[in-house]
Amino acid sequence: MSVTSEATTAWKGGLADGAGTVAFDSSHLGTFDVNWKARSEGSDSTTTPEELIAAAHSACFSMALSHALGENGTPPQSVDTTASVTFVPGKGITGSHLNVNAVVPGLSADDFARIAEEAKTGCPVSQALAGIDITLEATLA
Repeated sequence: MSVTSEATTAWKGGLADGAGTVAFDSSHLGTFDVNWKARSEGSDSTTTPEELIAAAHSACFSMALSHALGENGTPPQSVDTTASVTFVPGKGITGSHLNVNAVVPGLSADDFARIAEEAKTGCPVSQALAGIDITLEATLA
């Protein structure tokens, strides 16, 4: 069975002077503002395509790691992942850095590092982002 997820963007104006909103079909949180200034200069109040990709990457990797740890017989108590996606105007998206901290009783740091690296490679969003550099910093708490 396949599942299709959707988001919709309504944009008005040109790139530099325009703005838009993004809405997720599954969310009742309303819309999220997007614009070029936030994308090219950063913003604490307006989202960017890269922030949305970071959300997808952190969620997917957390799921992949949780699954891999469970398959290893060492299910996690918790997995906290931050994805940092870098955008360079004129060049594009250049990388995604995953920083994960997990509590996994009974697992060595070496085994955790190996399983986390395998989860990074196997994560469907990582696979979709194969054209960029994906790095991992994994800490076992």
